[in-house]
Amino acid sequence: MLLKSILIWLAIIPMAILNGGLRQRILEPLFGLKIANPISGLILCILIFIISFIFIPRLGIGDIKLYLIMGLLWMFLTIVFETILGLFMGNTLKEIINAYNIATGNLWLIVIIFMGIVPFLIAKIKYII
Repeated sequence: MLLKSILIWLAIIPMAILNGGLRQRILEPLFGLKIANPISGLILCILIFIISFIFIPRLGIGDIKLYLIMGLLWMFLTIVFETILGLFMGNTLKEIINAYNIATGNLWLIVIIFMGIVPFLIAKIKYII
């Protein structure tokens, strides 16, 4: 089940990338970075929820521990992916870490935490645990 859950996580990645494009090309010019970042974070959480709501029930019935481990796995994969992608795109490690600073208006840390709890949340909502 955990290996199959990685496929769900992989489906979230293109949505996150598109959301980043939406933020940079539309939200930032319209609202500025201080407002665009939180809006983008909320949009991404909604996208993660929708994708998870559709696909997690298809994994089958598991126990609480499995869905919590799934969330931790998704968090880990996301942090690793974001760090590698950021470095590849020329960002410094300091810039990447700064994305986790909620005081700047960036909700990335909340998105990561949400990513960690969403498998459990969906399993509870869909009565599969």
